[in-house]
Amino acid sequence: MSSAGLRTELMGITSRSLASCALLLIGALYIVGIVSHGVVRHIVQTAPVWLTAVLALKRSAWSKWTALPCFLFWLFLMVLIWLFLLGWAHVVSGSFTPIEIAMTLVVGFSSIAGMVLAARMKTEIRAISASAAFLGILILQLLAFRISLLPSIAYDRWR
Repeated sequence: MSSAGLRTELMGITSRSLASCALLLIGALYIVGIVSHGVVRHIVQTAPVWLTAVLALKRSAWSKWTALPCFLFWLFLMVLIWLFLLGWAHVVSGSFTPIEIAMTLVVGFSSIAGMVLAARMKTEIRAISASAAFLGILILQLLAFRISLLPSIAYDRWR
């Protein structure tokens, strides 16, 4: 196999792995939504991550720049939850079931793995375009999270 062919194959494996990390994160957060009666909330929260999953499955170079801000956001949030559970910081609060705690580990793991995979991806996207995509997706993720906290979305009405 030629070096170009090998690079293409490695890019395909990395892209599929990146998509798997995104889908694992989404699945874990949907499980949290089910046990906490907040499925709609978690659908809204994960909307930006779906973009990464789709782009990665299509082997798009842009998946790197959509993945990094989403995974960074979710890892940051999981760290805040872990710090709260350990009693070291009270930036977030609440009560967490064992399933929810387990899912924080899944989200944290998939975020770290996704960031490592994305960081290792080589793209030919210009720095200004990559920076704009990163910032745009980060803002989208922050907005999705904020919208998910609105009372009309935060809790499922059918419970």
